[in-house]
Amino acid sequence: MGDLNLLDVSIFLVAAFAASLVTGLAGFAFGIIAAGPWLHVLTPAQCTTLIVAFGLMIQGWSVWKIRAGIRLDRLLPFLLGSTIGVPVGVVLLRFVSSADLRIATGVTLVLYALYGLARPKLPAFTAVGPIADFIVGLLGGVLGGATGLAGILVTIWSGLRGWPKDEQRAVFQPTGVATLR
Repeated sequence: MGDLNLLDVSIFLVAAFAASLVTGLAGFAFGIIAAGPWLHVLTPAQCTTLIVAFGLMIQGWSVWKIRAGIRLDRLLPFLLGSTIGVPVGVVLLRFVSSADLRIATGVTLVLYALYGLARPKLPAFTAVGPIADFIVGLLGGVLGGATGLAGILVTIWSGLRGWPKDEQRAVFQPTGVATLR
């Protein structure tokens, strides 16, 4: 960050503030909000590192507050998948160009925003089990390791599983923290 000009620093600070504000209101999405602007002024590795650091601070506190509602049997497949996926995502940082990562992150953010806006009424995936949860955790780990956006896939999947909001939060927040560790 040593060669940033005043405009770059301003973009960084405004994005950090906006992401913090949204996270304070919604309980998640710091990386989703910060990544777009940050990837224009920082390298992917710098952006990922900062998203991870901020995410650990913000989500760590949230997980502590909901610790009584966490069910380890429900959480474990996501954690195991994420544990395997993160190193794969980190390795991708060495081989994926900044431009490609920026485009992929942008596409992910746009798709997530469209999903959030449309909130399509999809049938609940109640018949799937821990193997599907593991795969989602794995893919979330890869995305988290490469971009720091650890919670998007698990958040969407928790909603698709038809779990109540408190149970969803007791899955995606601890998974996000574990992925960012």
